[in-house]
Amino acid sequence: MYAFISIFLVSFLTTFLLTPWIIPKLKRANIIGRDMNKPNKPEIPEMGGFAVIFGLSAGVLLAIALSTFFGFFNEEFHLRFILAAFSTIMLMALIGIFDDLFAMHQAIKAALPLFAALPLIAVKAGKTTMIIPFINEPVHFGILYTLILIPIGITGASNVTNMLAGFNGLEAGMGSVACFSLGVIALGIGRIESAIILISMCGALLAFLYYNWYPAKVLIGDLGTLSIGAVISASVIIGNFEMAGVIVIIPYAIDFFIKAKNGFPSRNWWGEQDCGKLVCRKNPVGFCQWIMKVSGGITEKGLVLILIGIESIFGIIAIMLFLL
Repeated sequence: MYAFISIFLVSFLTTFLLTPWIIPKLKRANIIGRDMNKPNKPEIPEMGGFAVIFGLSAGVLLAIALSTFFGFFNEEFHLRFILAAFSTIMLMALIGIFDDLFAMHQAIKAALPLFAALPLIAVKAGKTTMIIPFINEPVHFGILYTLILIPIGITGASNVTNMLAGFNGLEAGMGSVACFSLGVIALGIGRIESAIILISMCGALLAFLYYNWYPAKVLIGDLGTLSIGAVISASVIIGNFEMAGVIVIIPYAIDFFIKAKNGFPSRNWWGEQDCGKLVCRKNPVGFCQWIMKVSGGITEKGLVLILIGIESIFGIIAIMLFLL
């Protein structure tokens, strides 16, 4: 357990110390985005996800060093699986960097995660037999699991976490809850590689949340949002607890289906300012606007807290189903 605490702290401190260093550099490089939910729509440094990725990397590399030099995790630790998952996450981060810098077409951005799944496909990560709710017998997918379900899982999770974004603290807040919940499950069922990745990402996201909370000093960017989905999906695949990943993704999926119904709008997904609250005067085009509509207007901080609370509920459900 001390090893996991060390991994969490190293990830947290790396991101916590790196973020304030990177903020002025992003400003000087003119890597900025508009905060659409503020009255004057201020320009804020974007691509703060760099600090999150460095924090995640520090935690994972520490775990590998602890295993290599000091014999931690040796009986349960499979280096090829954690490196394959880490490679998938890094490829997804690279896709996010390209999107932040060059604003890729939505269709291209949706398809590129298929390429990021290749490391997991190469090592035949995961078990091809899955337990699916309401089906009495385990379902054996065979080669279809490796060639079809893994790419779908990586692509789907990364895209939905990328879509439910744009409010101060939302991405890091929901992502840290999802990673914490899945990390608890991974530890409980003895999936060491998954636990290392999830605990590292949780520490990095919580540190970033300090700077990203309302009013945000830095935005996470597509680099960060795509990586969150990659961490969730890659971890549950190598740990063989995919259904837990499906459960924690449900709030993101709700937003996805609302946006799909409205043609995946690239504009006017934010709220309108009204006496310090965000309101939606038209038909909601996303989960966030739906909450604005139902509540009759809500502060940005309140909206984010509600969504983090919803994610926490699904995280608890996943933990209860797998550990109790």
